Amino acid sequence: MPFATPDSSKPRIVLGVSGGIAAYKSVELLRLLRDGGYHVAPVLTREATRFVGTVTFSALASEPARTELFGDPSTPIPHTYLGQNADLIVVAPATAHLIARYAIGLGDDLLCATLLATKAPVLLCPAMHTEMWEQPSVQENLATLRRRGVMVIEPDTGPLAGGDVGPGRLADPSSIFERVERIIHGYRGPLSGRHLLISAGGTREPIDPVRVITNRSSGRQGHALAEVASRLGASVTLVTTSELGVALDVVRSIEVVKVETAAQMHDAIVQRISDADALIMAAAVSDFSVRSSPQKIKRHDGVPQLRLEATADILASVSSLRRPDQVIVGFAAETNDVMENARDKLRQKGVDLLIVNDVSAPGVGFAHDTNEVTILGRDGRSESVSLRSKEAVSLEILTRVASLLLQGAL
Repeated sequence: MPFATPDSSKPRIVLGVSGGIAAYKSVELLRLLRDGGYHVAPVLTREATRFVGTVTFSALASEPARTELFGDPSTPIPHTYLGQNADLIVVAPATAHLIARYAIGLGDDLLCATLLATKAPVLLCPAMHTEMWEQPSVQENLATLRRRGVMVIEPDTGPLAGGDVGPGRLADPSSIFERVERIIHGYRGPLSGRHLLISAGGTREPIDPVRVITNRSSGRQGHALAEVASRLGASVTLVTTSELGVALDVVRSIEVVKVETAAQMHDAIVQRISDADALIMAAAVSDFSVRSSPQKIKRHDGVPQLRLEATADILASVSSLRRPDQVIVGFAAETNDVMENARDKLRQKGVDLLIVNDVSAPGVGFAHDTNEVTILGRDGRSESVSLRSKEAVSLEILTRVASLLLQGAL
């Protein structure tokens, strides 16, 4: 049976099926997708064919089920064809094995190669035994994929194939179909339809045309937040002092606003806060500036007397402008009495979340690719995030932000 040319008027869905007992439920999902007017191309792993047959999927789908990366005379490069033409890839069930291979970028079968060869949204529907689902390695692989923008429908709790009961059942096909409908209509994750305003980097306060007062912030955490938020479906405006923002502007289509001083960052944030659903102040904003000399200060003129002046408090300015439904997130970089100082700042600033880190700790904060934080909530909740990549930390923060927005914020 030849590989069908997709009907361009119908959204095209690749239905991936990996090797778990829940594969039989994918037949029901296939029927729902076809009845919903979608063009469906099934891709089964070899392990999946131990549970279900390709004939069933070929009979019900828009085109024949495919299982092999090589040897198809009608389509010599099937993974690129499928990946490039898909409007959405759904994998149901997604086994622990499939999730691990996808997370590390293996393309050793048709389904994994198709996942790597697409820019279409991807929806994973895990199904496995409870002990496997709860394994830290499985959860870390899923967290990695979520950071990259992959959407996940978590499994249901109920009777499992072994006769016991627990989390791990494939989500009901009707629930998966409903999520497919939302994705086709633009849903891209828990921040879809939200506008996030994020600040990053360390401000620089000029002493003269050559010298500045600054700090050790690289902007990496703020930029990681912007990138992960974009992958989770948000439109993002990044106000940054760092040149790292150039790449985000190009790669992630993030609006990048370049500033240098605390005053410039203040003005940029205040001008844009009314359009934002959430503000995340990850920037290290100077507390003080000096009256700048218009010309370079010369050594032979003696040691200059620098008079420090307080800069504008951006969070204080925002608090008078915020809407009740907005979420405001602050950062606190501390070196001593970390939690005591952080709780004081949480009360003073009136933020919904405060992200606290001890920048004197190894591998934490400035100039590192990793971070370790505590997320303090105005509601009294406290959550520790152990040392991990700044992207991984961003996912934890943004998950809390999405939850607050879903609750109507405040």
